[in-house]
This record gives sequence, structure tokens and C-alpha cells, in this order.
Amino acid sequence: MKQEKTLAERLRERGVSRRGFMKFCAATASMMALPPMMVPRVAAALQQARRPSVIWLSFQECTGCTESLTRSHAPTIEGLIFDHISLDYHHTLQAAAGDAAEHARDEAMQENWGNYLLVVDGSIPLKDDGIYSTIAGTTNLAMLQDVAAGAAAIISVGTCAAYGGLPMARPNPTGAAPVSDIITDKPIVNVPGCPPIPTVISGVLAHFLTFGRLPELDALNRPKVFFGQSIHDRCYRRPFYERGKFAETFDDEGARKGWCLFKLGCKGPTTHNACATARWNQGTSWPVESGHGCIGCSEPGFWDAGGFYRPLSLPHTDVGETILTAGAAGIAIGAAAAVLNRKTKSEAVSKREVITIKDLEKES
Repeated sequence: MKQEKTLAERLRERGVSRRGFMKFCAATASMMALPPMMVPRVAAALQQARRPSVIWLSFQECTGCTESLTRSHAPTIEGLIFDHISLDYHHTLQAAAGDAAEHARDEAMQENWGNYLLVVDGSIPLKDDGIYSTIAGTTNLAMLQDVAAGAAAIISVGTCAAYGGLPMARPNPTGAAPVSDIITDKPIVNVPGCPPIPTVISGVLAHFLTFGRLPELDALNRPKVFFGQSIHDRCYRRPFYERGKFAETFDDEGARKGWCLFKLGCKGPTTHNACATARWNQGTSWPVESGHGCIGCSEPGFWDAGGFYRPLSLPHTDVGETILTAGAAGIAIGAAAAVLNRKTKSEAVSKREVITIKDLEKES
């Protein structure tokens, strides 16, 4: 088999200067939250890097994750495919179809066995032997198990692949399951979101290309660099939360002044993602900035956790004791939220239960 050219060789062939290459390395390091001193190391690694083979499988999904990837700008989708990775199989983006497409997948697996990256978007139906979703006569379950066997690592892109997503919503008629419930003997990184942020997808691929391994992960196998803080931690509306200034409706004075959307159901305090900093559409905006609360789409079970417009702490007891009375005690609530322990926070994510000031002030 012909030796694959390094990234540096490919860039030189395309007329990219050393200066341009270093600027790209600096941008890549910044995207991965690496300090400036790491730029030379990134450059050295990328110079010698050879394009890894990537096989992308789409199962029970809406194609939103692919749509998100095609809007990546750091690096661009064109550069990602032609310079950084070898995207050998993708239902939506590949030119081949039918037998030719399946042959391309088989060939990529054989030539790169044990070294290729497997990207999966969409959940996998398990009910009735997985007959509810098939590709070329093969069930999603069988195809996943077959391709995962030779993968170096797996990237579960989107909430459906990471946690089951909307296909898993009650009553889950197809028996939808996430990748991690099926494949247990391979390193897996979850990049949740409905859809995930494009620069997060390409950032994980760039990290693997640079260092030859997956980035540091949190307890839910998400890259810490992108999911280490909550939406609330980084939200530009947080000062209004601290001061107890909340929009009551989407067209009241508070909404027009950009006040906190907590009372309108924003799930920012219990949702971890980089939306507030990476933003969407080449960094133009994100849901909260456009006037809508976070729906918590990068957290497990968000689809069955109550209405999107139901506040996290919908009061069932004395209203004066709940977070929803923050208009009268915003500073106290902000201080209480700062000491919210991990256990309480986890329970809030999964159950959307009442959280009172007393609960927030309890120690672990």
C-alpha cells in the first residue's frame, strides 16, 4: 500500500506557507484550550501526522450532526476532509452509493484495521433484533459491532449516539440505545448536543490527529475542554441571575433588556457545553443570546425531563422558599448556587426536581 503523505507535505503541495501553517497550529491549539507554549508541539505533531482513516456511520438520526459538521469553520469541513482526515465512508457526504459505498467501507476497514477512527451519530435500535433501522440489508446493530471491532477509538457524535437521544424517548418503541451500551471494549468519547457544536466535533478530531489519543474526558466521557463548565458558568446573562432579574415572558420588559431566562425554563445551570464561548454559525450567536433558554440538549435524558419551558425548580411547596422567588432574593440565590454540590446538581439534571434555597446550601 502506498505510504500516506504527512499533513505538512500536503499543505506544501497546496501552497501553504510555513507562516500560514503556524497560524493554523496556533488556532488549533487555541480551539483545544492549550497554552501558547504548546503551539510548537502541535506544529511538530501535525507536521509528521498522516491522515487517519475515518468511517462515519449514521443510524437513528436526523442528519443534524452532519449538517453541524459541514458548518465547521475551525478547521473548515473542506480542510478537515482533504487535509486532516481521510473520510472513507459517510452515507450523506460520500459520492459512492449502493454496492460501491459498502465496498469502500469494507476496503477502508481492511487497509486500516486497528487504526481507523469510527464516528457514529444516531442511536441503535435493539428491539426485535434491530430490524427498525437497516443499511444495505444490515441492521445498525450488526454494522456497529462489525466496524467497531477494528476501530482504534469511537467518537459518538450527537446526543442520540451518546445517550440514546430523541429515539429513546418514552416509550422508546424501537428499543433505541447509545453506542456505549453496546460497545464496551473500545475507548469512546461522547460529543453530545442536538446537534453538537461543529468546532467541538472538529476539535476532537484535531486533538486525536495532533496527539494520537482522545482528549481528557469527564464522568460522562465528554471532552473536559469543551464540557468542563456549565452553560450558566459562562452565560453573559448570569449577572442578572445574581441580581434576581428574570424575564417572566418572552415579550416582557425583562426579555427586552436581556435578563436571565431561568424562569422561562433555561436549563443552563445543569447543562455542560461550550455554547456560550464557541457559539454557532462561525461564532455569531447561540440560543440564549438569541433570546431562548437552554433546553439542556447535551445532558442525558433531557428529552424526558419535563417541558422545555418548565423552570428547573418548579415550586410544589411554599413559593417563597424556592428559586423561583429569586426576584426578591437574587444575591442570596446566586451565592447558594455557587455552593451547589455535585450530587444535588446531578439529581437536578435527571429529575428536574424542586431545588430550594435550603437544598442548595446543604454541604455534600
